[in-house]
Amino acid sequence: MEVASTQLRPLAAPRRVTVLGSTGSIGCNTVDLIERNPEAFEIEALTAHQNVALLVDQARRLGPRLAVIADESRYGELKEALAGTGIDVAAGREALVEAADRPADWVMAAIVGAAGLAPTLAAVRRGVSIALANKETLVCAGSLMVAEIARHGATVLPVDSEHNAIFQVLETRHPDAVERIVLTASGGPFRDLSRKAMADVTPDQAVAHPNWDMGAKISVDSATMMNKGLELIEAHHLFGLPEPQIEILVHPQSVVHSMVSYIDGSVLAQLGQPDMRTPIAYALAWPARMTAPVDRLDLAAIGQLTFEAPDPDRFPALRLARQALCAGGSAPTILNAANEIAVQGFLSGRIGFLKIAEIVEQALEAIPAAALNSLDDVQQVDREARDLASHLSNGS
Repeated sequence: MEVASTQLRPLAAPRRVTVLGSTGSIGCNTVDLIERNPEAFEIEALTAHQNVALLVDQARRLGPRLAVIADESRYGELKEALAGTGIDVAAGREALVEAADRPADWVMAAIVGAAGLAPTLAAVRRGVSIALANKETLVCAGSLMVAEIARHGATVLPVDSEHNAIFQVLETRHPDAVERIVLTASGGPFRDLSRKAMADVTPDQAVAHPNWDMGAKISVDSATMMNKGLELIEAHHLFGLPEPQIEILVHPQSVVHSMVSYIDGSVLAQLGQPDMRTPIAYALAWPARMTAPVDRLDLAAIGQLTFEAPDPDRFPALRLARQALCAGGSAPTILNAANEIAVQGFLSGRIGFLKIAEIVEQALEAIPAAALNSLDDVQQVDREARDLASHLSNGS
């Protein structure tokens, strides 16, 4: 049964919000929460990749000052649909960065993949609160991004359910008391499949996540467990812990979203239903809390919570992510770029499921890890890894 009231206690002034990637799963859930609290928020900008129809619908309902479509070929369609509304319209990658640079107090960074890096960086440089749902930002350019966050005094609010859980229970005043953090993973739709059976799985099967409602790319990452590998790298940058102090544990029920283990033997965990509106609501209202319209957790009804170690042989993406984190420099950038291209190859039917991790491993072996000193360095390595992964995905 859903909660009847979803009202947020009014802020001293409405919080001005920009949603980068408003038509994706995270963006739609953010819009849902904002619409339930219309007096608490003003919308500065909404952006989408290609979904003009949904962006127009959201813009007409929320009344942002700006609506941006990343695909420049859809600009005319967007402009015509919003004519007479008073909403400014723009298109292209530079327009995404401009949207992030507008005067919002809180920015949801939910553009999927490396495409979200430049807009997120623009928001960071404004020194505002960034709700970070784009893990690739820290995976691709972690050390650079952490330095920019510190330089500009930005506040990063993790939105991934696992990192959000850690953020809620981490004792930041006494970091030496933290022994390790534990990221939980559902195990995805192929948790019990043999490696031989995985060779024949289809994109439709991979996208059908048992617990979470996510987009195609993230769902495939969950199926390979690369999603958890990327989260491991992200956790390193978010919480400042070395790779050996970050553990991954398979938890099929997706109720315990992550844990922090302390040196006195205490283990603190955040629990909740597998509904992204909970971590989004925490970030949207932080440092307060707001009511979210999610089912309440009934542990008696659930009855049993189980945990198991991930199988490194069936899910080599976890090993590759740890190797990339330990190698440092551009290695995580290569990992992420090659994975994005390989996932596209799988979804389009050009390669099989097991080939995803193979292509990532080949890219990591072929391209030497190097220091990243600027965003240009990140983009150059990203292009090189994508070109190689495309070559491998096409079988040429």
